[in-house]
Amino acid sequence: MSSSFGKTITVSTFGASHGYAIGGIVDGLPCGFHVDIDELRAFMRRRAPGQNQLQTQRREADIPEFLAGLVDDMTSGSPLAFMIRNTSQHSSDYNNLRDIPRPSHADYTARVRYGDMVDMRGGGHFSARITAPLCVAGGIALQILRSKGIHVHAHLKQVGTIQDAPINLANPDMDTIKAVSSEPIAMVDAAKRKEVEDLVYKLKSDGDSTGGIVEVFATGLPVGIGNPNFDGIENRLARTAFGVPAIKGVSFGSGFEGCSSLGSLQNDAFTMDGDVVKTTTNNSGGIQGGITNGMPLVMQVGIKPTASIYTEQNSVSLSAKEPTKLVIKGRHDPCVALRAVSIIEAVTALVLLDFLGEVDHELR
Repeated sequence: MSSSFGKTITVSTFGASHGYAIGGIVDGLPCGFHVDIDELRAFMRRRAPGQNQLQTQRREADIPEFLAGLVDDMTSGSPLAFMIRNTSQHSSDYNNLRDIPRPSHADYTARVRYGDMVDMRGGGHFSARITAPLCVAGGIALQILRSKGIHVHAHLKQVGTIQDAPINLANPDMDTIKAVSSEPIAMVDAAKRKEVEDLVYKLKSDGDSTGGIVEVFATGLPVGIGNPNFDGIENRLARTAFGVPAIKGVSFGSGFEGCSSLGSLQNDAFTMDGDVVKTTTNNSGGIQGGITNGMPLVMQVGIKPTASIYTEQNSVSLSAKEPTKLVIKGRHDPCVALRAVSIIEAVTALVLLDFLGEVDHELR
């Protein structure tokens, strides 16, 4: 199973949702960087399950145990290795799924690809549980980027059909976005947060789910980071984002809405801000030709409705080779997008740090 990414900063994840532990290895981090452990744990809590009634009630502390690469909270230059213990598995909830695959899950395709012994309890290595190690690595990457004047923050652009207040793509209020990041529903508009809360509680009662869109911003990036064609900023960001379970679409800047607009409205006109070249708008999302142009990087990530719902669904018995009904047990999020905000921040930070390592000698 492919579980690694990166060039100058490489990240590998391991483990399964109901195994003993999950974890990761990060190679290429600068030596001697002080990691704020309290800040990292606070970042991890944003993704951790069981924080409130809007989420799955699986409760995991998600506290990383560092095995190598960190001495007195300082990166030591060797690969950073860590694990997170799984302490709240209900594996019996998944016994019937070896024979009856869940609709829109990897149960069936994983079994065909890897054979009958593949561990798919709770989704196995395909589970969103594996995003916890991403948040450990990404939480550290966020701190390193901030020390270089680069800030990455995200919000829920949309949940179901409910849209947050629009953010100015050319001049995002990063302090406001950061302030709402710790909210259970990371929207800038408080009235929309209440609408989403009501929706999620109704879905929880109905045994159904919905999806959403996370929008992430990165400011402070220098001009000229990236590559053309097949190894650009968009390419690597999209590739890594699609490694997060439930991601169904990625766009940049004005995204798909801009595709139905006019060139005269979408083109980002150049202007001078003192000695600095800027654009008056930012429909290209801070990227042109796969390379940063100095404007805020803007990416939207579309997340499908949670596939594990409690409503009875049609499936098949693989042993009997006949249609059957399936009722899923276990503990699941009515909307996984709510906990995905920090994950998308983490993924974005790791990819940007990887690119920065190509030009920053301190990261080599």
